[in-house]
Amino acid sequence: MCPLSINERVNTIKNNETEINCLVEEYRQFIASCVQKVTGRYVRYGEDDELSIGLMAFVESVNSYDLEKGNFLSFSQNVIKRRLIDYYRKERKHSNVISINEYLNEEDEEQDLTEGKSLERYSDEELAEYRRLELAELKEELAGWDISFFDLAEASPKHKKTRKEYNEIISFLLSKPNLVNIIKSKKYLPVAEIEKELKIPRKTIERARKYIIAVILILTGDYQYIRNFVDAWGGLK
Repeated sequence: MCPLSINERVNTIKNNETEINCLVEEYRQFIASCVQKVTGRYVRYGEDDELSIGLMAFVESVNSYDLEKGNFLSFSQNVIKRRLIDYYRKERKHSNVISINEYLNEEDEEQDLTEGKSLERYSDEELAEYRRLELAELKEELAGWDISFFDLAEASPKHKKTRKEYNEIISFLLSKPNLVNIIKSKKYLPVAEIEKELKIPRKTIERARKYIIAVILILTGDYQYIRNFVDAWGGLK
């Protein structure tokens, strides 16, 4: 029996967290290589935020891939590149720590970026350290809810209509401090209240549970350096 090609393998493990985690471990060097081509510098796991974005983008590419999209590795490389560009743009919008060359546009995103020249990073070591610490803190807090970064990549809204519904739910909750307190203290999402007020189907709310909780925790917690990640995941803007 011939072993499955990478394309066939990916096509059979969608939404299987165990199998996807195994694939991620096998392709950690590939992911790092893709990230390095965009950043133009050496990156290390556990030290560089871009690798966290790359890992989430790789998981996203697994779950959104189909055989008609061609070679999986090429497809995932493009997804990683786009997510990093999104991340840098959000960073640029919120601070002057990171910027993208002015000539970068939507057409450029579909082409290979020139290694080492396409992105300019003006990195402040202290701010970078704060972001790393906040990511570690967020990961630990989310673990208390049985939520992982894998879950967030999987649950992030992919379509405009879904994103609008999720944002509507989040805005409603943020306007009700008592509901935010219930979420944090009792560790559950008040689905009945959301359904009654917004007329959004319960199934949609349940599907969005982990994503909504994570965004609420970020926006109401002490995460000032990574709040822009909410934009990267498709949340409030």
